[in-house]
Amino acid sequence: MTVGQIVSEPATAQTERQKLRKHFGRFDILFFLLCTIVGVDTIGTVASSGAEAFTWLIVLAVVFFVPSALLTAELGAAFPDEGGPYIWTSRAFGRLAGAVNNFLYWITNPVWLGGTLSVSAVTAFTTFFNDGKDLSTPAFYVFTLVFVWVGVLAAILSFDVGKWIPTIGAWSRFVLLGLFTVTVVIYGIKHGLHGFGLGDFSPTYAGFVGLVPVLMFNYVGFELPNTAGEEMTDAQKDVPFAIFRSAGLAVALYALPILGILLVLPVKAITGLGGFIDAIRQVFTVYGGHVASDGTATLSGAGSLLGDLAAIMFILTVLSSGVTWVMGSDRALAVSGYDGAAPRFLGVISSRFGTPVRVNILSGLVSTLVLVLAHELTNGSAAKLFGAVLGLAVSTTLVSYLGIFPALAVLRRKAPDVPRPYKAPAPLAISIVLTVLILFATLQLVAPGAGDHWFGSDYAPDGWSHAERGKYLLTEAVPLVGFMLLGVLFWALGRPTRASLAAEK
Repeated sequence: MTVGQIVSEPATAQTERQKLRKHFGRFDILFFLLCTIVGVDTIGTVASSGAEAFTWLIVLAVVFFVPSALLTAELGAAFPDEGGPYIWTSRAFGRLAGAVNNFLYWITNPVWLGGTLSVSAVTAFTTFFNDGKDLSTPAFYVFTLVFVWVGVLAAILSFDVGKWIPTIGAWSRFVLLGLFTVTVVIYGIKHGLHGFGLGDFSPTYAGFVGLVPVLMFNYVGFELPNTAGEEMTDAQKDVPFAIFRSAGLAVALYALPILGILLVLPVKAITGLGGFIDAIRQVFTVYGGHVASDGTATLSGAGSLLGDLAAIMFILTVLSSGVTWVMGSDRALAVSGYDGAAPRFLGVISSRFGTPVRVNILSGLVSTLVLVLAHELTNGSAAKLFGAVLGLAVSTTLVSYLGIFPALAVLRRKAPDVPRPYKAPAPLAISIVLTVLILFATLQLVAPGAGDHWFGSDYAPDGWSHAERGKYLLTEAVPLVGFMLLGVLFWALGRPTRASLAAEK
């Protein structure tokens, strides 16, 4: 028994599902998950908080990452229908909740692809191939638009072709992060390390408030392969296998480079956008190059060659992050389209590719719009563009899990007879803990320091003063409310499909 059998589904849904193709095997899911969870674009942001960031990374791995893996392993194996998190949320709380939740889940990704990821790729390119000089506006748009639409094309292609981007991206992570970690050791032996005392690892509430949203943003995504649940060859066996193996690898792939950055660069020199890229450039001088007295690193010989290789792998890594999330969230939106929680026009699977081409194109258009607007509104400042879009992406992503995480406990009660190849322990406790953490992180994104000193000096984001807290609140809350209302609109536009379902009963 599947979720699709808990309630009836429109005949149109059956028609669309028949176009899906099974190309998603066990190791495809594993590589897909690694690209989903391990993103290098936020490594610098985490490391910029100092050694304390490493402490909170480990703490949240225990209290958030592992429980979310247990939760998704059960839901993904028990309810392997196409659409994954949309299906779980809508069947637990109704199609209206599913529509709003799923719109937030989807919109995050074209925004992220067109903003944070594209500017991260540009920064890597200019740092290693353009002597650190900014691209001209036309060149910037050429580079970023190619980046965005290559990602969209990969999402459009059938899974047997498109899945190679996540596979290449996973191996790029292994090589890039592994090479960086080894090079940090060599650099330390040769030049010594920046170093920090044990006291620097001490956790603080202010550090937690600043780090918990972005760390949770890094740690979510176990459910994404299940958006292609009916394209998996054996979801009930392969989902738990891939989740538990990717969890351990993901923690290591985050922890080692963050620790490496902290060992190489002073905290005050680490930036959210360039922190990881700057650290790569500095440690690679051991292969050829030097670091000037002002901290500027110059590569030569083998150092320059390996630096260029690292830049290419970095770009492939951020591209594969965007591709996997767009592949997954686009499928979830398409499913909601033929399930009556979004416009039926979007709920179409291509007979040629077996993918939701209409939603893929829509994602590309949204990414392009975000890219152009953010670039123009920030006057071409890469750092401002990165920060503005990252904050929006984190908030919309986290809010979408307010529907996903409680679904474990609710579906245990509503669908107790559904076979569960894997059962998470203490489902109610897991749902409550994860939901509370998401609520706290969302509150701190919208009102930093709430509960202590809202927008005090320890909590206000860089560039904002205490007097601007009302303005900041609006910049965070208005887009969230707007996206929720669009989710309601999508649900309203799905009314004809729901009426068709009612007529079939």
